[in-house]
Amino acid sequence: MVITISFCTFVAVMIEVTISDSVLRKAAGEGMDAFVGAFVSAIKEAIGGQLTNETLTELNSDQITLLAWDQLHEEVMDGGFVQLIHNGYGPFIFKNPLAKALKLWGMRDLSKLIYDAHSLYVKYHEPLERDCTDDEFMALFEQYPEFDDLDDEFVEKEEEWTEQIARYIDEHLDRFAKIKD
Repeated sequence: MVITISFCTFVAVMIEVTISDSVLRKAAGEGMDAFVGAFVSAIKEAIGGQLTNETLTELNSDQITLLAWDQLHEEVMDGGFVQLIHNGYGPFIFKNPLAKALKLWGMRDLSKLIYDAHSLYVKYHEPLERDCTDDEFMALFEQYPEFDDLDDEFVEKEEEWTEQIARYIDEHLDRFAKIKD
């Protein structure tokens, strides 16, 4: 799946994202991953679970940034930047202002990492995006070792970054969802 969506799309109609206070309290008690995940789930539910140009035009920039973080997090933690690019998420992560948005959230280290990965994406995306067998896919990791340090840094700082995102959400709840009783 290739998703090429602009964060700067004109928004005509905003969809209402809601999360119940009880779900939010439970998630907060379970930790930062659950807290962030509760908002990601609420946003995905509000857009019918489909990440498309149409559904993303109904979200604000913070909600889109959170969905982009979720996709980045999921892919990189599972198989690194090579997997993220191979699975078609490169355009969504690197051709949109995710790094800039995260920098505005105060996450300079993550922003820099995304800019660094973007440079490699520009250089290698074509061969990484090609269809291939499972064996050929596994060989990509050896063929593109430049991504290894970025993958390692992401894994090392993932907990810190998740905590920063949770704090940002907590300080700007109204930008992510309406809390209902």
